[in-house]
Amino acid sequence: MNKPNFSKEDIIQAFQFRHACKEFDADRQLSDEDIQFILQTANLSPSSFGFEPWHFVVVQDKELREQLKPVAWGAPLKLDTASHFILGLSMKSPMLKWDADYIMHMMRDVKQFPEDVIEVYSKFYREFQERDFNLDTDKKIFDWASKQTYIALANMMTSAALVGIDSCPIEGFHQEKAEALLKDQFGVDTEKYGLSYMVAFGYRKGAPAHPKSRRPMEQIVTWK
Repeated sequence: MNKPNFSKEDIIQAFQFRHACKEFDADRQLSDEDIQFILQTANLSPSSFGFEPWHFVVVQDKELREQLKPVAWGAPLKLDTASHFILGLSMKSPMLKWDADYIMHMMRDVKQFPEDVIEVYSKFYREFQERDFNLDTDKKIFDWASKQTYIALANMMTSAALVGIDSCPIEGFHQEKAEALLKDQFGVDTEKYGLSYMVAFGYRKGAPAHPKSRRPMEQIVTWK
């Protein structure tokens, strides 16, 4: 594997370029190659224990986008104008408990651990859930999974910015109503998956309304 050769200046420029795009140019579409590139960065994102507790639904059907509008107050303009619109789902307790079938599948079939390693890994994972992080409720497990799904979100938005593509992360939705819609119209098993966020990708219609503002570095970093 060759060492990446991006300049620090180019990376910071991409972070300066990225903003929460409120309206996209509806006449410009991402290529299949570009959206696959963005999704690949989600696929390659890190996760706790490497268990990848996520799934991404790319919503291109106009009728389904329309159905999302009443349950997602922060999304209508993006749903109308974004080239691609993605729902970030996180796994729930039935998928992520230490003895779940999915966990065994990840260790045995994806990671291809030998049985003795599976035994040790399972022990560590169980202790992590029951002792270290006290993941003793369905809500806690979903929130823990969501934290990791957000890593994939950040990587998708950053990778998009690096190639000049705009994005907007969206939490402006009613979770219970949105998940009911996902179950009824999108075929999502909401016993296994919950909605963590939405994110839109495309090309900005105009310049950002306000310059990027951030607190000074000395207010967010402490050196000891």
